[in-house]
Amino acid sequence: MLDIKWIRSNPELFKAAMIKRGLAAFDHPTNKAILERNGNPEEPDKKLAILLDNAKEAVVEKILPLEDLDKKRREMITEVEKLQAEKNAANKEIGRKKAAKEPCEDLFAGMKQMSNKIKELEKALEEQENQFTDLLMNIPNAPHESVPLGFDEKANVEVKKWGTPKNYNFEVKDHVDLGANLGILDFDRAAKISGARFSILTGNGARLERAIMNFMLDTHTQKHGYREVEPPVIVNSTALKGTGQLPKFKEDLFKLEGYDYWLIPTAEVPVTNYYAQEILKESDLPIKLTAYTPCFRSEAGSYGKDTRGMIRQHQFDKVELVKFTKPEESYKELELLRDDAEDILRLLGLPYRVVCLSTMDMGFSAAKTFDLEVWLPSQKMYREISSCSNFEDFQARRAGIRYKGSDSKSKTNLVHTLNGSGLAIGRTWLAILENYQDEGGRIYIPDVLQPYMGGMTHLE
Repeated sequence: MLDIKWIRSNPELFKAAMIKRGLAAFDHPTNKAILERNGNPEEPDKKLAILLDNAKEAVVEKILPLEDLDKKRREMITEVEKLQAEKNAANKEIGRKKAAKEPCEDLFAGMKQMSNKIKELEKALEEQENQFTDLLMNIPNAPHESVPLGFDEKANVEVKKWGTPKNYNFEVKDHVDLGANLGILDFDRAAKISGARFSILTGNGARLERAIMNFMLDTHTQKHGYREVEPPVIVNSTALKGTGQLPKFKEDLFKLEGYDYWLIPTAEVPVTNYYAQEILKESDLPIKLTAYTPCFRSEAGSYGKDTRGMIRQHQFDKVELVKFTKPEESYKELELLRDDAEDILRLLGLPYRVVCLSTMDMGFSAAKTFDLEVWLPSQKMYREISSCSNFEDFQARRAGIRYKGSDSKSKTNLVHTLNGSGLAIGRTWLAILENYQDEGGRIYIPDVLQPYMGGMTHLE
């Protein structure tokens, strides 16, 4: 959640940031037409200029209710404080008159009226506060100045590449066919049990998944210095609000009927909220946590996308990296976190690239995001396997996570939170199958995983 004081003090900066984030970019009818029509005849730079210019009016219209509510609630707060002061003064006068044995019935009558008015105002103020908070909770984070401006993934900027995709002298198979031929991947029985977008790993396929998980956790804890935690995979609404999944992305989540419980979409939620409403010691920062969890997503809005295979499922496993840092160190720590995630891919020998996401392609809560994309031979393209983000104080303000120095006079400040997948286990599993296949359908097991597989060198 953005700081309302910053919004009030920097209205033009705030509006400019929201235009870059595309808060209302697609509400303008001209923009819809430009984005929807085939061919997009405008040059990319010219098209972007048109879209942004059109977005200004729509953004202002969207922000006005927030500004109006903020003004009204501050006026009401002033009125309540004024009445409270008058009530306190009247109480003192009643006390003085009682001590002097003077009549004070008129003051009692006035006090009752004042108390009733204060209660009415406080109830109205509570409603204003709730409306204001709901609006503010739906405003995305402001992008960092280094984030490339753009409306979609086409504006993402490639930062680096590592490794060279292998040239095969045979027709490569995708992970679905490879897994089926090896007898380690079963979609049909998963569909019988649960439905579409679920899978079952069996035999050495299941063992490979477990090996990848243990390898990732061991690397992050023993080499990269993270502390392992095993959090709940069921959380309450407060936790989801703290990291920004609620209220905006309710449709992407699975809720337990009859309870204020939700299945986690990522370990980011319970691990970030580990320190919710706490004040950390400055000397303990940065704090680095890692966790393995299953993750659950409804994949709302992704109908028809990646329906084949394990790329996009309702349930998948992931190892998460989370950091709590001082503000002045958070972007240095983002680079280090990203390298920790990259290290897993390097150790596995999987070709990958890093892209910096554009202002309108990155997540709601992020100020800056790098995606790691692993090479998939069957698709002849790089696919996302990790997102590493700096949320600055956006999540910390929502979750109440602060830090303070040891000096009693030290000011209490909000931490910056960061996280990234280290990595998505299922996508790592399928990337290994596809990149390490041979003509006969055998899969070479990367050297670093062989100790976790009892010395096994191939899946066959």
